[in-house]
Amino acid sequence: MATANHNLSNYDKTTIPNAKDFRFGIVVSEWNSQITEGLWQGAFEALVDCGALKENIVRWNVPGTFELTYGAARMGKSIYADSGMLDAIIVIGCVIQGETKHFDFVCDGVTQGIKDLNLKGDIPVIFCVLTDNNLQQSIDRSGGKHGNKGTEAAIAAIKMAELRKDTM
Repeated sequence: MATANHNLSNYDKTTIPNAKDFRFGIVVSEWNSQITEGLWQGAFEALVDCGALKENIVRWNVPGTFELTYGAARMGKSIYADSGMLDAIIVIGCVIQGETKHFDFVCDGVTQGIKDLNLKGDIPVIFCVLTDNNLQQSIDRSGGKHGNKGTEAAIAAIKMAELRKDTM
């Protein structure tokens, strides 16, 4: 759990595999773009900082968070995956609690969908979906006072790409 004193963007590069030989897909929700663009930037910068080549990072946009599962599934079956190009996929979204149960259905659906992709697929899919109670909490976690969950997702993607490589 994040606290005011814990910055999610801090990582030790000496404990992370070099990402220069890995290729990453990132599926980004256009809904709540103020937040998802910050998460994208954090993920992209961390991947590059850890050695990933910019040309080895593929971005696809989808309309909303619920569509992330479909986008990741299609990306995993795309020409990028067929050519052995993708080593990990990151999904980036943001759902903010409202007055209806829509929040619960979207959060549950995308969570279960990404879990299913990880169980059934060969390419690890990293879950970078903020599910906050209000906009300020999302701002705080997408480059604000709690750092950037996109950065954290990128580090997880690198580690999972390495695990995938080591177990093939």
